[in-house]
Amino acid sequence: MYESERKVLIDKIRAKGITNENVLAAMADIERHLFVPDAIASNAYKDVALPIGFNQTISQPYTVAFMTEALKVKEGNKILEIGTGSGYQAAILEKMGARVFTIERQPDIFLRTQKLFDKLNIRVVCRLGDGTIGWNDYAPFDGIIVTAGSPTIPENLKKQLNIGGRLVIPVGDRHSQVLKILVKTSEDTFREENVPHFAFVPLIGREGWKER
Repeated sequence: MYESERKVLIDKIRAKGITNENVLAAMADIERHLFVPDAIASNAYKDVALPIGFNQTISQPYTVAFMTEALKVKEGNKILEIGTGSGYQAAILEKMGARVFTIERQPDIFLRTQKLFDKLNIRVVCRLGDGTIGWNDYAPFDGIIVTAGSPTIPENLKKQLNIGGRLVIPVGDRHSQVLKILVKTSEDTFREENVPHFAFVPLIGREGWKER
């Protein structure tokens, strides 16, 4: 279902500058319509963010592709995702051969997405909790991807990254962010790249925004 729409979407993302063939192949394979509410499934292959309930969204496909490409995922990498949401990003990372650990703070979304992972046989390790403090039990990670906008870069996430690992996180105010791509060069030094003009839902938690 939606094979031609999916192909058109991948062509569109490629035309916007995504060149990592592993990212494009995973996105061509993962059926995005399974990760959105049935009522809006026909919009799943438009290059836009879509609501998934509880004031959360599934990110724009180009944004997912850009962040995944920035993470430079290799097969066997241990990746931590902050903000499971619909599960679409985790599914792509798993498809690329990563060992995925994902944290979601909203209980209803957590349960719904965990059921979807089971149904689709997507092997990721899920946790309900505050993603801003990371997941120390499984650290260090080769990559950390944060799918919500934070006021700052949580110190816990920086500590839980392997040397040589990459952290991709949107940082800014509640409405717009700069995407920060950090590479850990030693225990307490990082190389940083900034890409402007991104917009995510707020990252809520001890090291993020306070819940209103």
